[in-house]
Amino acid sequence: MAVDRSNIGRVTSRSRVVIERGPVANFASALENLDPAYTTPEAARQAGLAGIPAPPTFPFCMEHWGRFAEIQPEDQPQGNPVAEIIGALMAKGGLILHGEQSFTYHRPVVVGDVLFGEGKVTDVYEKESKGKIMTFVVTETAWKDDKTGEPVVTTRMNLIHRS
Repeated sequence: MAVDRSNIGRVTSRSRVVIERGPVANFASALENLDPAYTTPEAARQAGLAGIPAPPTFPFCMEHWGRFAEIQPEDQPQGNPVAEIIGALMAKGGLILHGEQSFTYHRPVVVGDVLFGEGKVTDVYEKESKGKIMTFVVTETAWKDDKTGEPVVTTRMNLIHRS
């Protein structure tokens, strides 16, 4: 079965997030990272940082803690291409797996940042494994500083459907 690659390039989301001190400190604590640079401005300054940094994997969840309705862009994408792809596959049964997550930093994410992100489907492909078809859906979100437009971090996620 040939995979439908027509969703490559479709926008999955447009969102604006505020990086706040409490969620950053909670996330670092959940990771058992007790470095005071994640909780206090003075420790961050002593570490040579411009502000309290977010832990390296924080962009995976920052939309859930810093996305406020009143600051969201009005030009939201129509539909959800990832849900459309995965939904059609799940209608036939199978499993969904979180396959991979990566982060490319252009500068640290710090408390006080307001970031604008646009997500897109960047690839859809299939592989066979032990007689089962695995469909990979790769998305990427480019996060930029909302004021300057400069890139901050790019996240990449891979969802896998196994038939």
